[in-house]
Amino acid sequence: MNNRKTLIFDLDGTLLNSIDDIAICMNEVLKEFNLKVFEIPEYKYFVGYGVDILVENVLKAQNSEDDKFLREKISKRFKEVYDNVLHKNTKPYDGIIELLETLQENSCNLAVLSNKPHNLTVSYVNNSFPNINFLEIHGQKSDVPKKPDPFMALEIAKKINVDPKDVYFIGDTKVDMQTAKSANMTAIGVLWGFRDEKELKDFGADHIVNNPLQIIKIIL
Repeated sequence: MNNRKTLIFDLDGTLLNSIDDIAICMNEVLKEFNLKVFEIPEYKYFVGYGVDILVENVLKAQNSEDDKFLREKISKRFKEVYDNVLHKNTKPYDGIIELLETLQENSCNLAVLSNKPHNLTVSYVNNSFPNINFLEIHGQKSDVPKKPDPFMALEIAKKINVDPKDVYFIGDTKVDMQTAKSANMTAIGVLWGFRDEKELKDFGADHIVNNPLQIIKIIL
């Protein structure tokens, strides 16, 4: 059994500040459909479960009737707009690169598990953290249940050969806390992301941090 410290990170809202680009792209699509657009902070409560739920949440906030055909069209168009490029406003939060470098220097196992589409997750991780050796990088795939289902978190632990109870799962939303608890992992909630301390605590965070480097104190 691998006895190195193991950390699985969420991506958006935890490692990367991506909310501006998500909001800009979705608002562009909503304008095309003559629908109401939203301020960037509002998107922090729309995201977390993948593109389909993002679209569903945005349409619910329109106070309009549920329209499956419209949801599908907006999802398809958003993917076309968002997926074409790595967006310039999406960058690591302050302190994240230093955190990852310190963990790597201390021989920690590092992994990423996101509900962002898999190809984009891999692209953003490789582009944003070229000097960090993530052992596993996983985004949303059609044949794998997404977070908060613990399946992929447990698969990562199995591939790295660690006991789930010895894994730290780091994220910024209830989705991540639920994933951690369902996988019997230690949940670390971060306050620089998309949700607040109450949500993180309500859904089982074992630790709350407001600065990336505080994670080092917990782990090491």
